[in-house]
Amino acid sequence: MTIAWNEFTPWSALAGGALIGLAAAMFVLLNGRIAGISGVLGGLLKPVKGDIGWRVAFMVGLVGAPLVYALVAALPVPRIDAGFGALVLAGLLVGVGTRYGAGCTSGHGVCGLSRLSPRSLVATAAFMGAGFATVFVMRHILGI
Repeated sequence: MTIAWNEFTPWSALAGGALIGLAAAMFVLLNGRIAGISGVLGGLLKPVKGDIGWRVAFMVGLVGAPLVYALVAALPVPRIDAGFGALVLAGLLVGVGTRYGAGCTSGHGVCGLSRLSPRSLVATAAFMGAGFATVFVMRHILGI
């Protein structure tokens, strides 16, 4: 394995991670809520009176932030080496996984681990392990 040093960006990655951590910490401290995307979106699918406004604002910010960023800088061009069917299947599997795991990567990996939640530690180890295994099988066994 080699590292593409011209694409290695530790400072921007560190800054992005720090901003995500700061935002998650502020959200739980100021609102008493976990910034897990599947939980925020799931609450909009089964709305409870008085609980909709902050969820809509959260989702608008999540979608709107890249649009605002695009006003000042060029958005990176994604390179996706998969067909539409594979992307749909992957999205469905992620959705099923978040239901079975009682949360998503942001809820467990960012917020849960920072609160030292044993359940989040197990969930994060499970989804990271599944990701590692999937990449290994796809690249090294199937050669895709």
